[in-house]
Amino acid sequence: MIGPGKYDDLCTTVREQTKARGVVLLVFAGENGSGFSCQADLELTLKMPQMLRDMADQIEKDIAAGNL
Repeated sequence: MIGPGKYDDLCTTVREQTKARGVVLLVFAGENGSGFSCQADLELTLKMPQMLRDMADQIEKDIAAGNL
């Protein structure tokens, strides 16, 4: 989705406070329900699919190893 989501204000706060070029905020069963917000420059946005795949792979490895 392009454009602000229900957690965009919080994502902006995190990005600004961390002085980050990009932030992906995932919310599970929050006050406003589950959702996500992403703010990133073009370079990071283009890298995001692979970064998310790598993260998912690591989560699966941790689960399989009993580390969660």
